[in-house]
Amino acid sequence: MKKIILFLFILSACNSSVKTNQEIDFNKSEMTWLNQATIYEVNLRQYTSDGTINSFKKKLPKLKELGVDILWFMPIQPIGIKNRKAVGDSFVEDFPNPDYEKYWGSPYSISDYKQVNPRYGTLSEFKELTKLCHELDIKVVLDWVANHTAWDNPWIIDHPDWYTHDGSGKITDPIGDDGKSWGWTDVADLNYDNDKMRKAMIDAMSFWIKECDIDGFRCDVAMEVPVDFWNEASEQLNQIKPIFMLAESEAHKPRMFDSAFDAYYGWEMHHVFNKIYAGELSASEIIRVMNDKDSICGDHVFPMNFITNHDENSWNGTIGERLGESWEAMAVLSYSLRGMPLIYSGQEVGLDHRLSFFEKDSIDWNKANGEDYFNFYKGLNKLKQEKAFSTNSPISCDIIGKDLFRIIRGDSSEYQIILNLNSGEAITQKVSIPENYEIVLQKGINDNNAMCKWGYLILKMKDM
Repeated sequence: MKKIILFLFILSACNSSVKTNQEIDFNKSEMTWLNQATIYEVNLRQYTSDGTINSFKKKLPKLKELGVDILWFMPIQPIGIKNRKAVGDSFVEDFPNPDYEKYWGSPYSISDYKQVNPRYGTLSEFKELTKLCHELDIKVVLDWVANHTAWDNPWIIDHPDWYTHDGSGKITDPIGDDGKSWGWTDVADLNYDNDKMRKAMIDAMSFWIKECDIDGFRCDVAMEVPVDFWNEASEQLNQIKPIFMLAESEAHKPRMFDSAFDAYYGWEMHHVFNKIYAGELSASEIIRVMNDKDSICGDHVFPMNFITNHDENSWNGTIGERLGESWEAMAVLSYSLRGMPLIYSGQEVGLDHRLSFFEKDSIDWNKANGEDYFNFYKGLNKLKQEKAFSTNSPISCDIIGKDLFRIIRGDSSEYQIILNLNSGEAITQKVSIPENYEIVLQKGINDNNAMCKWGYLILKMKDM
């Protein structure tokens, strides 16, 4: 097929570009489902009024309709009671009348790696949920907290040598290289110099694959756990079945992505999205980040791209607070760049509330424009199923004019995505669409064929 380039009547030539044409080697030939996947983060606690597995199960048909391929469940294990966080740095036990029914605590303070939180349901119910997901051709990924445990995890009593100790011999919460606490005082830091602890951790991860047939792990604060542990764990776990490994880590440690992980967090790109909207960066920064990450990791792993997640929503603000009127263009961008896009619980109906991290705080699924948001993301997920949008398809990017950002996807430029990422006034450059292309999605194209601020255009080459 002849390569056809979209013509734009512009005032200046391209000033920056990047091309990635090599195909990603997942090293797992059985896992072709990663090529087209959209991942969906499930905040089980906040998903329904009672926050249970059985209530969530009723939502599966709607998620199938949305078109997601992987469900990543935030930790489903029991949460510790000792030093449980309530508000800010306060503990529930410090209140005159401790209310453990009100304050559920951090999902990342795990008291038993091989159990299901009774608030959510039972192990058998989670098994059934995974089975139903697989029947719908949806994969299941479990959040895994390997860096620390709750203070009342049995390991604390039975194996205190499995934890990090300070100079006085006391078990510590996680601390940084500067010797200062991170503030995660509700959890105890694990010691990866202990081989027996490592074996127990891998055994616990294996449990969920063998018992529930899950398909992978999202590995919490993966950069704080030794790389050699992840390599060892991944090798052993993949002997049970091929699994997807997602690191909650930016791509800044090359060795980390040699073998253990398939994907990493696109944290830096996410912050670039926010700063472009704030007028602090230009669209050229997107290309710089892409080049930088590929130079560190190569293209055998890929980023998870997102405009929100549980941390961003709870601690840094809603999509509306951070991205304002640019949110739709940034969502399109997160789907169009190389990698796997993420949808967080409630994002598909326009979640505009910071969900509490320590308390029960149910998502409002009856938003006024919820169906419009749902159809928008449904359309992007359908687009993701096209080969040209697969995780490992060829991609090239350039900047035309001031901040008109263009992405070309596919071996023969089957798709072109143009976005106005100028946070100032609308760009008045006219866009000419060749006869060989048709419009798939668009926003912000005025009567003069000029793309307005935060507008976008997705074009598909017509069948030749």
